[in-house]
Amino acid sequence: MQGVIVVDHPLVQHKLTVLRDRTTSTKTFRQISREVATLLCYEVTRDLPLEDHQIETPMRAIAAPKLAGKKLIFAPILRSGLAMVEGMLDLVPSARVAHIGLYRDPATLGAVEYYFKAPEDTAQRLVIAVDALVGTGNTAVAAVDRLKELGAKDIRYVCLVASPQGASTLIGAHPDVRLWTAAIDEGLEGGFIVPGVGDAGDRMYGTR
Repeated sequence: MQGVIVVDHPLVQHKLTVLRDRTTSTKTFRQISREVATLLCYEVTRDLPLEDHQIETPMRAIAAPKLAGKKLIFAPILRSGLAMVEGMLDLVPSARVAHIGLYRDPATLGAVEYYFKAPEDTAQRLVIAVDALVGTGNTAVAAVDRLKELGAKDIRYVCLVASPQGASTLIGAHPDVRLWTAAIDEGLEGGFIVPGVGDAGDRMYGTR
C-alpha cells in the first residue's frame, strides 16, 4: 500500500508475536510495546537531516555529523501511545512531546477528543504521531487533522499494528502522511483488528 512502510526487521516481528500472545502479562506487554516503539522510531527517523560540527576526538579535530534543524515532536495518542513514546524518547531524549487525548465512541466508532496540548511552534517541526493501533483509522485521521490545525506540515504516523481499512482511511484522508507499522493485519471485526493484539490500552495498563 502506497504511503505505508511495514518494518519487517526480525526483532520487531519477534516482539510483535509476544504482544499478540494473550498470555503475555501487563508488565511485559507494556515493556515490549516500548521496545518495539524504539525500533520503529529508528526507522521513521532514518532520513533526518544532518550537518557537520567541528569537534575534538581524543586523537584529533574532525567535522562530524549532528542532527540539523529544530528538534522533532512526538505526539502520542492517549492512552496506548504513552508507553510507546517513552521508548522513542529513549532514542531521541531531546524531542518535545505533544499529547492528543482521543477515544473511540463505542456506538459510532468515531473519534472523540478530550485533551490536546502541543508546543507553540509545532508548525515548524517534524511531528511523529504515535499510537498502538490503527483500526478503523478514524482516530488517526482526527489526530492528524488536529495537528494540521496548528500548521504542522511534516507529519509521520507510527503504530504497532494497522488494519488494511485503517491504513487506507488514514492515507486517503491525508496522502501527505506516511505510516510506519510492524504489521498490516487481516481486517476488522466489530471495530477491532484481527488477529491483532486485543485492546492495547487495556493490556498495557491492566484496565480489563
